[in-house]
Amino acid sequence: MQAPLLSPATRVLVFGSGLAGHEANAVGVAGALVPGYATLRVAPRSLFAAAAPWGLADPSDFARVPEVDIAIACGRITVPYLRTIKRRSGGRTFTVFLQDPRAWRGSFDLIWVPEHDKLRGANVMTTAVSPHAVSPGILAYARDNPDPRLASLPTPRVAMILGGDSGAHRFEPKDIATLAEIAGEIAASGAGLMVTPSRRTPQALIAAIRAAVGGADNVFVWDGSGENPYRAMLALAQSIIVTGDSANMCGEACATGVPVHIYEPSGGSPKFTRFIDGLVAHGAARRWAGQLESWSYPPLDATGDIAAEVARRYRARRP
Repeated sequence: MQAPLLSPATRVLVFGSGLAGHEANAVGVAGALVPGYATLRVAPRSLFAAAAPWGLADPSDFARVPEVDIAIACGRITVPYLRTIKRRSGGRTFTVFLQDPRAWRGSFDLIWVPEHDKLRGANVMTTAVSPHAVSPGILAYARDNPDPRLASLPTPRVAMILGGDSGAHRFEPKDIATLAEIAGEIAASGAGLMVTPSRRTPQALIAAIRAAVGGADNVFVWDGSGENPYRAMLALAQSIIVTGDSANMCGEACATGVPVHIYEPSGGSPKFTRFIDGLVAHGAARRWAGQLESWSYPPLDATGDIAAEVARRYRARRP
């Protein structure tokens, strides 16, 4: 496992927004800084939540916040809390916001945004993908200690990571049919196929994939029982197919160093297009073109890069 970047005595706090994607961004960075960070999920009353990010932190909720050396936040409703902890500490708490806070941008010591975001500034850093908790150490451990549900699958192994409907994307019948056809062709090739849905994945898509692969013994489709072997799939795959509705899923796939094929469901947005264009430009991913392709690239470790920059700037401020 990677060594932490700061002394274990460094007090690091993550403000949780309650959204899994936001919290995955923040805890990944915190875990790279110190092994014993704390997490506090904010719970502002409705008036304060509605006023975020421009309003104030809920005083009764903020009373739970301890004094810390570094505070990390992601998500609209956490912005007032990060600003308040900075002010309460007299500027001593080093504050990090992941994504564009929209408000009080000059109040924070470091802001991270993905490269496809247009925000820039002296306190802003960018990376191609989002930070996450799929660290090189976690992937190495999963390879050395393979999940028994996947270890018997033949090689090459292909991971199929499925998202679902979102604000920008829709999984229409043509998308479901195409993804099921892809799964069926991989299963028929004799490769080991590992499929995991997310909470947003349409049941019709899961059913279509199960029908396409039949009862093939070279296929594993997670049915929701037991722990999701998502990280184990990333670690054991020689190729990955991921749906392009989630920046986090695409970014985590690109942490592996194996070919990442992005299938874009219906819909989309200019921001997502720029994001995928960036992954393609970095050589980590390619848009699905009808078949598995082979190439190599250095794994994209945004989490490590962001944590290293936090540690560098934090140390520079310390006596």
